[in-house]
Amino acid sequence: MLRRLLATGALVASALVVPAVTAAPVGAVTLSSATSSTAASCYKQVGNHWNCITPGAFCPKAAHNRYGYAKVTKKRYKCTYKSSDPYWRWRRAY
Repeated sequence: MLRRLLATGALVASALVVPAVTAAPVGAVTLSSATSSTAASCYKQVGNHWNCITPGAFCPKAAHNRYGYAKVTKKRYKCTYKSSDPYWRWRRAY
């Protein structure tokens, strides 16, 4: 009796599990490798400053204490180090 009850419970539980969607829904937008490589190529050093940086992101060693301009807002940021956050990051420069 207990075995039958457990088997029935397992069948009911498996029927309640939502199946995973393997195909993209109609109208879904996917990023191609060409689009992502274009966005990645935007981040570059131009003279003493950097273009297309992402605020709050880690910055490379070559950018330490340098300025950069955000990709979207075009605001100025500086690659700085703080003792409370021991990583070099792009932080807002006023």
